[in-house]
Amino acid sequence: MESELIDGLLVDARERMKKAVESSQHEFATVRTGRASPALLERINVDYYGAMTPLNQLATLSAPEARLITVQPYDKSSIKFIEKAINESDVGLTPSNDGNMVRLIVPELTEERRRDLVKVVRNLAEEGRVRIRNVRRDIMHDLRELKEAGEAGSDDEHRAEVELQKLTDTSVAELESVLKAKEAEILEV
Repeated sequence: MESELIDGLLVDARERMKKAVESSQHEFATVRTGRASPALLERINVDYYGAMTPLNQLATLSAPEARLITVQPYDKSSIKFIEKAINESDVGLTPSNDGNMVRLIVPELTEERRRDLVKVVRNLAEEGRVRIRNVRRDIMHDLRELKEAGEAGSDDEHRAEVELQKLTDTSVAELESVLKAKEAEILEV
């Protein structure tokens, strides 16, 4: 019975660590490279009549050309709010609107801006590593509680901790490889 409890904890840890890596991957997609992508605007929240609302819930986002992103608001009166939110965000794009839609021209990245974006991606990766370590800490705590409650022996606890550390190392390595790929994409001219 005790090994079932431990196996359950390890399966839970594996799933949660996988979600942490996937979440970081999703956040990486919101960091711009040299190409226009609606994903760049996914992290932007708009102060829409006092409520912070994700931009993609207020407008249709599209990239009709390689260097252009268009934001077509569902409610024309929200254009000013959308424009303000984009200006205040860290995407580094200047919006222009014609009263019906907001256009964002994606300029070529300068070397300095590329380095800044690499720093942003590294910070996002660090947040992912912290999430993975938090999962490890939570599961370690649960393993110690099982041991203290007499539901698992110290050998079982030790084996589970070793396995948990392997899972952590694997997840961090996976995150690192995703980070390296994103850095290469950003630095590509």
